[in-house]
Amino acid sequence: MRKILSLMLGLGLGAGVGVLVVTLFAPTSGEQLVANLKAGWQETMAAARLASAQRRTELEAELAAKRLSAPRLK
Repeated sequence: MRKILSLMLGLGLGAGVGVLVVTLFAPTSGEQLVANLKAGWQETMAAARLASAQRRTELEAELAAKRLSAPRLK
């Protein structure tokens, strides 16, 4: 249990230091950095939604084909 707590504390502190370093040394202003991060997040989510919709369409088509080819039970 101690090892897990130590690991989590280390990861948290490392992430905090990383955020601080990026914020201080970023070549853009804080507002621009936040805007860039939000835009990147929105683009990523849009791409994920599109991929999800495409995969859903593929799976629905596959299910429909299997339902047509499956023998019917009486």
